Parts: sequence; structure tokens; C-alpha cells
Amino acid sequence: MSPEEKREKRPPVTPMMIEEEAALRNGSRGLAPGPWAEAAGPRPRTTERHIAVHKRLVLVFAVSILALLAVTMIAVLLSVRFEECGAAADGNGSLPGAARSPPGAGQPPGRPQQQEEEEEAARGGQAAVPAAEEEEEEEEWQRRRELPPWSRPRLPGHLRPLHYNLMLSVFMENFTFSGEVNVQLEVLNASRYIVLHAHRVHIEAVRVAEDKLAGGVQVARAFLHPPTQVFVVVLNRSLEVQRSYNLKIIYNALIENELLGFFRSSYVLHGERR
Repeated sequence: MSPEEKREKRPPVTPMMIEEEAALRNGSRGLAPGPWAEAAGPRPRTTERHIAVHKRLVLVFAVSILALLAVTMIAVLLSVRFEECGAAADGNGSLPGAARSPPGAGQPPGRPQQQEEEEEAARGGQAAVPAAEEEEEEEEWQRRRELPPWSRPRLPGHLRPLHYNLMLSVFMENFTFSGEVNVQLEVLNASRYIVLHAHRVHIEAVRVAEDKLAGGVQVARAFLHPPTQVFVVVLNRSLEVQRSYNLKIIYNALIENELLGFFRSSYVLHGERR
């Protein structure tokens, strides 16, 4: 067969065939031009611009999480600080022995009656001043709408007693006794007040000292508060936290004939009362 005859037997080239051949050359999988050919065709790769946008979104999300954590921590710290500031600065302690102070209590028998009366009158004059100061102090606390530490039913917990050293001298002739107590206190929270249990005693002297080298802390005033049966020591300055102080109190009282504090009792043996 001659070449001319072969050419005549070839099918005619149509426009559709031309489009399909062009599509195969362009990589569209042999589909005709149209929406299906575009969907099946190769997709362009992600550009660097898209990658940068994604990185920025991730960075913004991480910064938001860190900011939320920081705000939460600040809120917790402020809450704890507010609770610490709301706590009242008070003291704590205990005073052994409880009884009423008679005229001349704590002194050996045989003292002149006139001297005892003079001392009793002096005590009465001195007691009037702390009473007025106590009323002013209570009024100030009421203005703050808070109970003073000596008016609360329980002792405050800002001081912790570590050690007691007690010495007693008993006078059986007139059933009185005198005592000296040294209390080592640890300061848990700053406070100008030291509150101890005491009732029906006469306080002769009070001293507060940090140590022998640092010297004493000046006492502004001290008074008994019978409604709650406590003894209050008011200082000129607050005690420092995490420090240890020594409280020294000298007092005297009556040995009661009832079950109260340091009391006395008797029994009968072979018809003899002892």
C-alpha cells in the first residue's frame, strides 16, 4: 500500500481530538477542558505566605495562653495577700494561778495595817487610769467594727508560747501567795498586744524583752479584763515576726477556799482537821 493510500485511510482530525491531545500535554489527565478537568488537575503547592500566616496564628494562640496563666497567678496572689492583711494582729499566752488579790497579798504577815491601806489606796488610783484607757481603746476598736483581742471568747493565735518558768512563794499564815512567771513567746504575726488567761490576781510588774543584749520592749499599759478573764499587755511597738520574746510577770493573789485557781482544801483525820 502506498503512502498516499495510508493517508487517505487515516481518520479525519477533529477539534475534539486536538483539545484532548492538548489536555494530555498540559497534565490534565486527558479530560476535556471544564470544571471537572480543573478539579482533577494538579494543585499548586502551599506558598511561603500561607506558612507565615499559620505561624502567626500559632504564636498569637500561645501568647494568649501565657497571658491567661499570668492573670490567674496574679489573682491568686492578690487573694492570699488580702487574707493575710485581713487578719488582726493579736497575742497569745497563758498565766497560771487565779485568785483574788487581798490587801497586802504576797507579803509576809505582820506588816503594819496603815501601810497596807496606803498601798491599797495607791492601787485604786492607778487602776482608774487603765480603766479609762481601756474604754478609749474599746471605742476605737468599735469604730473599726472589730472586737478587740481581749473581748473575744478565745485567745488570739498570733503568739505561741514555747516555755514556762514558774516560781511560787506561799504564805500559809494568811493564805496568800506570790508568783513570778517567765514565758518564752514566738511571734507568728506582728502584734502590739499580748493576751493571757488571768483572773482574780494582782499584777505587780510586767516586762517584755527580746534578749539580754537587745533590751526590753516598752510596755504602754497593762490591765485585767474580767468579762473574759484575761490579762492584756499593750506595747509601744509591734513585736517582729519570727522573733522570740520573753514575758515576765510578777503577781500575787489569795489562796481561795474553793475550786478556783490556786486553792486550799482540808480533811479530817482521827478527829483532827488538817
